[in-house]
Amino acid sequence: MNALLLKLIETSPAVSSFVLRIGLGIMILPHGLQKLFGWFGGFGFQATIDFFSKNVGIPKILGGLVIFIEVFCGFALILGLGTRLAAAAVGFVLLVAACLLHVKHGFFMNWFGSQPGEGIEFFIIALAIGIALFYQGGGKFSLDYSIFSYVKK
Repeated sequence: MNALLLKLIETSPAVSSFVLRIGLGIMILPHGLQKLFGWFGGFGFQATIDFFSKNVGIPKILGGLVIFIEVFCGFALILGLGTRLAAAAVGFVLLVAACLLHVKHGFFMNWFGSQPGEGIEFFIIALAIGIALFYQGGGKFSLDYSIFSYVKK
């Protein structure tokens, strides 16, 4: 197997990686499903793409990439397949969202509806989880671990 591919699926046997990737995957997947299918109160694919391009200034192709990352990397994180790449992609999407949409609203979440939008505190936590997973990998209960253990025998 290619050395780069092996490095991408290599993972520590830590259970903490399992907890982190399940948490990040369960958090990001519904956001993607809102954007793709309109589930969970979302607007669906075309309305989301239109919002990204008209209100945020994101080209339609990049808006589609955001939706793809949230859905497919969310599933990948839950399964622990390609965890390092999935975590990096999700982390990048969250970093861009924080910078483009949320930093102007300050640090704190909008718990009481007293500000015009959400701050960045949530994004800092999610980005930290993504960075940890990028370095640690998917952990013992991941497809990455199973594949890596099999290939290294």
